[in-house]
Formats: sequence, structure tokens, C-alpha cells
Amino acid sequence: MRVSLRNVQLPAFPVSGDQPRVPAAVFDRRARDAYARGKSDWMVVYADREHFGNMAFLTGFEPRFEEAFLLLGPGGRRVLITGNESESYAALAVLPGLSVLRSQTLSLMAQDRSEFPRLVDRLRDAGLKSGDSVALVGWKYLEVEEDADPSTAYFVPAAYARMLQQAIGAHGELRDATPVLMHPEHGLRSILDVDQIAAFEWAATRCSSALWRIVSGVAEGDTEFDAVARMQYAGDPLNVHTMFASAGAGEAVIGLRSPTGRRLRRGDGVTTAFGLWGALSSRAGLLDTSNDDFLAHAIAYFRGLLRWYETADIGVTGGDLYEAVAETLAEGGLRSALNPGHLTGHEEWHHSPVRPGSRERLASGMPFQIDVIPTPLPLGQALNCEDPITFANAELRQELAAKYPETSGRIEARRSFMRDVLGVEVKASILPLSSTPLCLPPFWLRPNDLLVRD
Repeated sequence: MRVSLRNVQLPAFPVSGDQPRVPAAVFDRRARDAYARGKSDWMVVYADREHFGNMAFLTGFEPRFEEAFLLLGPGGRRVLITGNESESYAALAVLPGLSVLRSQTLSLMAQDRSEFPRLVDRLRDAGLKSGDSVALVGWKYLEVEEDADPSTAYFVPAAYARMLQQAIGAHGELRDATPVLMHPEHGLRSILDVDQIAAFEWAATRCSSALWRIVSGVAEGDTEFDAVARMQYAGDPLNVHTMFASAGAGEAVIGLRSPTGRRLRRGDGVTTAFGLWGALSSRAGLLDTSNDDFLAHAIAYFRGLLRWYETADIGVTGGDLYEAVAETLAEGGLRSALNPGHLTGHEEWHHSPVRPGSRERLASGMPFQIDVIPTPLPLGQALNCEDPITFANAELRQELAAKYPETSGRIEARRSFMRDVLGVEVKASILPLSSTPLCLPPFWLRPNDLLVRD
């Protein structure tokens, strides 16, 4: 496939309007589905500041500063247990029928413990009793090749797992049920409803526009702080630390680094990433106007991205997508540093069907991050073009257009741009959520010169 560098005027895609909100009825349905799939007396969902996606997906609430538990039990019982600081914040939860209990064990150290210090007592107050079975959802889970008994490998603090076992006694059953929400093919969070798609597209619109203000505005002599300040961050909740890193020839570009006062010089490798709930955009390149060797790497990488779009579709296995992208990157001497694509959501990454030999299939409703990070590159160079998409069959696309016409309109405008300007035919099943879809400027001092398919 022929790829060249061409001056491109980014269209003024319609801006995001009112923020879509996921209705209470949707949270109700999610909680009922989760409880039914747990096949236990109780489902207990753990969350903390870093690992909040499962709870946010089920309730609309995520703990701040501390930890929390959601309990789904018999007779429609729904209890949120928080520490001191999140008790008042729990008013933002949208899940109907939710009661709130406070356990100061979940609070930060040195805060008051005089009223409800024992989590095990609060678990019993919620309704757990001796002999009950509990399906515990942590923040990730082990595969069978990692542990002899993954059902007892809980990704929650060990002290809390012990307290849960105390609450249900020696005859109670505690087992891991994290795949109910996080399995890459049939987990509840792996298949989105139309309301969540609209909410995440709204975030992706803002996220990608903010990131492009960094890339298109950067200048020699800026500090990294100066460059990032151009994004005009408006306070949306983040799913990652904001990243910006630069380095000169022969130095490593540390992509996960936050910005510093380092001043940018011509020829530097530069990379940046910005992520909100449901969306992340990232770009990396050279702070320069030309470099033939680097352009050759960029073209080889872009061909790998094109192969991703050509191959990915509803029903395709993750293993086949992995092999297709790996094969194309290898033609240019590259490979993907991580999985070439993964599921995303409130947290930037929760699982991926895209890995060697995977027979898990891409499905309608899957929220995907096209996260193909090319390696190896010479020290002092960086490449990346990362944005979110969602897969949707005809029925889901029709529902989205009917309920959220502005969202659907932005998606179709992006599809037209990718076809008519970038030369990339995007399947109807792939919904581009970013307003800079597949826009890869290798040279940041020429930000409107993008790679296109001839």
C-alpha cells in the first residue's frame, strides 16, 4: 500500500453539545445482570481511586481518596460501603435503591475511627451472614496459566478478603467473580449500551481536541509545561496522568512521564497523551520539519494502523487481528510494544481479546483503544497515533442515530473525512470517536502534514 505525507486541513467537526448522561434504568439493568451472573447470595465489588471502573459502571459512583464496596444481594438489596470522605460523595450514585453505610476502616489513616471502625460489622449490617456465598469482584483476575486456583486469587487487599470470609463464616463460600465484569469477550463492561457509547464519544471529542491543541501549537523553546498548557484542560475526570515527554538524540523518550520544565529543541522526540473517562488520545513524533529516516519508520507504522482498520470487524478473532497487525509492522522492522488494541472505558485499559492465539471475537458494543505502540525506534525518537473507537452493528447504529443524532452525526463526519481525505475506507461497524481520527503528523513543526493512503 502506498503512503505519503500530504498537507491536510482538519475539518471543523461539530463540537460536543450537552453531556449525555446514562439513565438510572441502565444502571439498574447492569446491576441486575451482574448479580444474576454472579450466581451467589451476594456479589461484592471492590473499588479504590486507581481501580474504580467496575463500580462506576454499575453505580455512577467512584470513591475518592479511599476505598469502597458495592454489595448486591438477595431481594434486590443494594448497599454501598464507603469511608468518611466518600459518604457524602455517594449522593452522586445513580443506581436506584442504593443505601449507604460507612465503615471507617475504608478511610485514610488517622481519620476518625470512633463510630464504625470494623468493616466486618458493616458487612453484617448490610445483610451478609454465616453460610452465605459471595462472588467477589476485584480490579483484575488471574488466568489459569498464572495460578492453580484462580477462583481464590482475589485482587482486593488481603485484609478485606479476610473480613469478608469472617462475615460469612467457615461454611460460607468466597470466590472470585471478576470475569463477570471484565472478561474480554462476554464481560458486562466489554459490551456497551447506546447511552454509554454516547457519553464516551462526548469525552473522546473533548479529549482529542485538547490533545491536538498541544500537538499543533508546540514550538521550539517551549517548556513541556508550556506545551501541555495549550490543551485548555476544563476539569473533566481523568483516567490517566497527563503525559508529555521529550528527549534529544541518543536519549530515551519516557512515554509515561508527566511534563517537566525541560525546554524543547528542534530534533527532539516528543510524545503526549491525555485521557478522560472513556477516551484517550496520544501522539508522538519529532519536533522537526523533516527527517527521511524517521519518515520511513512513520510510514511503516502507518501501514500497520491501516491494516488494523482493514482487518478489525465484528466477528473477527483477537488472534487474527493480532497476527495481521504484527505481520504488517514486521515488514517495516517494527512490532507493537503491547497488545495492538485493547478494551477501554472508565479506566484506560481493562482487558483485551487482541493477543496471540486468542479465539475471542470482536463484538458489537465493544469499546476499543487502537493502541499500537511501535518499537524498536532509535533513542531520541517516538511514534504513536492512538484513539478510541467502538464497534457497532446495524441495530446499535440505528439506536444511536435515533437517540443521539448529534453523536451519530459527528461519527459519520469523521468517517467521511477518513475516506475522502486520508484515503481510508472505514467499515460501518467501526465508530470513530476521536475528532482527529488516524491523524498522524510525523513532524510536529508541520502539524498539518499528515500521512495519507494514496
